Amino acid sequence: MLNTTRALIIRLLVVALTGLTISLHAVASDERTLLVFGDSLSAGYGIDESKSWVNLLASKLTHEGLAWRVVNASVSGETTTGGLSRLPASLQASEPDLVILELGGNDGLRGLPVNILKNNLGEMIELIQLAGAKVLLAGIQIPPNYGPRYTEPFFATYSELSAEKDVPLVPFLIDGIPQQPELMQDDGIHPVAEAQSIIVDNVWPYLEPMLQAPE
Repeated sequence: MLNTTRALIIRLLVVALTGLTISLHAVASDERTLLVFGDSLSAGYGIDESKSWVNLLASKLTHEGLAWRVVNASVSGETTTGGLSRLPASLQASEPDLVILELGGNDGLRGLPVNILKNNLGEMIELIQLAGAKVLLAGIQIPPNYGPRYTEPFFATYSELSAEKDVPLVPFLIDGIPQQPELMQDDGIHPVAEAQSIIVDNVWPYLEPMLQAPE
């Protein structure tokens, strides 16, 4: 009788643990992946990485109760050419559901042709979409000392791509920050830690509907 009772208890425990495993797997499978694919603006250059806007965004998603895992594949100094060559491996490794594409600033600072910028970003958008993920494009402006003949078509490239590829656009990732010198690092290019929350605020209105949208 004792052995029979013990066997019954063990059987019930196995059933309960199996159900718990299935339940936990279901919860884990609900989590989706957000890949941030950018340059130093998203890599946290010059500040504690934990204070970068990407980490602040991850914390916000948790606080909002949204089951999204954030992967930051941003590399300081990256151009769109480098990003294009690196993207397939990043997509394969992270299998994202949504990608924030933030590249082009280093192309502009190096004075690279705008048509290269547009072609590379366009190819990256297509690769992301072919991988089954949605794209949020982040617009970039470069300093006005490069002259309007370059800065204006450079900036316009992002809105053109947004329309042509039918993807949402954050008009200017660091909008409201360069106008306040105290929010910029000494290089005049990268925002300080105290400005990172502003970047999250710039991104959020465009990102939130994509997070809530059905698959």
